[in-house]
Amino acid sequence: MELRTLRYFLAAAQEKNITKAADILHVTQPTLSRQMMDLERELGTILMIRGKNGLTLTDEGTFFRQRAQEIVELADRLEQAFVEQQNDISGMVVIGASEAVGSQTLAKLIKEFTEKYPAVQFTLYNETVDNVKDRLDKGLVDIGLLLEPIDVTKYDYVRLSQQDTWGLLVRDDHPLTGKASLTAEDVAPYPLILPLRENIRVEILNWLGREEKELRIPLFYTLLSNAALMVAEGVGCAFSMDGALAIRSDPRLRFIPLEPRRTTHSVLVWKKNNLFSPAASLFIQEINLLRAARIE
Repeated sequence: MELRTLRYFLAAAQEKNITKAADILHVTQPTLSRQMMDLERELGTILMIRGKNGLTLTDEGTFFRQRAQEIVELADRLEQAFVEQQNDISGMVVIGASEAVGSQTLAKLIKEFTEKYPAVQFTLYNETVDNVKDRLDKGLVDIGLLLEPIDVTKYDYVRLSQQDTWGLLVRDDHPLTGKASLTAEDVAPYPLILPLRENIRVEILNWLGREEKELRIPLFYTLLSNAALMVAEGVGCAFSMDGALAIRSDPRLRFIPLEPRRTTHSVLVWKKNNLFSPAASLFIQEINLLRAARIE
C-alpha cells in the first residue's frame, strides 16, 4: 500500500465523488476508480458504496479514513522536518488545546515566539483532553494544553499557575441565577449537564455526594461550546470551568462558582524522549526558559 493510494482514498472520501476527486488529484476518473478497487481488493473489504448520489463510506471505510489521515499527517510532518533542517528556523508546530484559562498563557507564548521566529507557523487543534492525549501519543501533536487531573508519566510538562474555577453554567432566567455561589443542595434538584470525561465526572459526583442514578442528567458533553447551547435552550445546567471561552459567548448565560471552591490547573505537556522538529524543539525550549518569568 503506497502513500499515494492513501491520498487518493482521502480525496475520494472528502469529495464523495470519484470524478471530482480525480479532477483535484489531476488523474483520470478510470485511474482513480481502479486505484480504489485495487485498495479494497488488497484490504479484503469494501470501503465505500458507489451510488447515484455519490460515495458513502462503510464502517470499515470510516475506520480506514481515520487511520489513513493519521499516516498521511505523519508523513507530511516527517518530510517537513527534513526541509526545516536545511533552512533557518521555520516549519510547523502542532498544538492540541482543551478549553481552559491556560489558553491565555499559550497565546502569549505563541505571540512572543512568532515575533522572534516569523517563519514558524502553528496549527491549533481545539479538542477534549482525551483526544489531545491520543494525538500526542500518536505523534500528531507536538504540545498539548491539558487540564488536571492527568497522568503525566509519559510526558514532560510545565504546570501553569493559573487556576480554572469550577461552577455551574445557568441561563439568566434560572432560579439559581441570584446566588453568588452554589452548594450541592442548591444544584441537585435541577437537570444537570455533566462532562463526559470520567475522572472529572467522578469528582463532580463526589462534590454532589450523590450517584448518577439519583440525579436528572439529560446530557453529557465533551466541549463546553456545545453544552452552552444546550444550557441556553433550557436543557439543563452545565458543570464547567470559568476559563472556557464558551461561557462568555452568550449574554443569556451566567457562571456561578461552586461552594466550597474547587479549582483545576492547566499543564503544557509533550512526550518524553521524543524527536521533535527544530521548530517544535525550540518552542519547547522557550516554554522551559520562560517558566519562571512568563507563566503567570
